[in-house]
Amino acid sequence: MSPRQKPEPVQVLKQRRDGALRRLVEGVPYISFLGIQFDRRGDELTAILPFKDELIGNPLLPALHGGATAAFLEVTAIIELSWSMLWEEMEKGSLDPATIDATHLPRLPKTIDFTVDYLRSGLPRDAYARARVNRSGRRYASVHVEAWQDNRSRLFAQATGHFLMPDREG
Repeated sequence: MSPRQKPEPVQVLKQRRDGALRRLVEGVPYISFLGIQFDRRGDELTAILPFKDELIGNPLLPALHGGATAAFLEVTAIIELSWSMLWEEMEKGSLDPATIDATHLPRLPKTIDFTVDYLRSGLPRDAYARARVNRSGRRYASVHVEAWQDNRSRLFAQATGHFLMPDREG
């Protein structure tokens, strides 16, 4: 009978997972260009788009630019899909989070289509978004994203996207 390995301290595991997420996000330069950040609580991600004046599309209202809003939602969906794949592999033990670096990033899902519903003007303040994977198979995934600012129940935009999943074998 082989001796059982002592479990890692939870803080070490948390730091390794946070590092894997940080390297995944840093691997997409557009995310840092927009200033999007991700907050991880267990396997749940919340995307944060900190307000900056460059994001205003209509200075008379003022309102967030629709393109910035759509990009925020799409990035949230893609990172959620990628993170859910990585999370699954980390939980199974088939992927060591420490091996994810700038030269060994997983391939990201490719957008097939992405539909945004603008429900109200985005105000000049921080925005938050969460994505829910509705379906994820070997080749295709469907994701729904919701964005809010001050009140989670008062969405300012939502989107649905369909994505071509990367080949996990290659």
